[in-house]
Amino acid sequence: MVRVPLSEAERLRGERLGIALRSARGERSMVAVAADAGISVETLRKIETGRIPTPAFFTVLAIADAVGLPLDDLRTALADPADETDDTALSRRADAG
Repeated sequence: MVRVPLSEAERLRGERLGIALRSARGERSMVAVAADAGISVETLRKIETGRIPTPAFFTVLAIADAVGLPLDDLRTALADPADETDDTALSRRADAG
C-alpha cells in the first residue's frame, strides 16, 4: 500500500499535537508518561517531536489521559491558528512553560 504524503497542514497539526502533549507532560519524565500510557518511550518521543504527525487515536487518548489533558483542551490546542480569533490552550500553555 502506498502512503499518501501528508499535507503541510497535517504536518503542522502533528507538530502542534507534539507541543501540546509535551507541555501537558510538564516535569514528568518520558519514561513515566510512556509507562502510564502503555506505549514505548520512543513512540512518545516521536509524537512529541512531530516525527509521528498522525498517531493512532487511542495512542493520543492514552497519552492525554496519562498527563491529565482533557480531550477538549487538546482539540482546542490543535485548532488551525489561521482559524482562531482568541488564544488557545496551546498558546496559553506554551507561554506558561
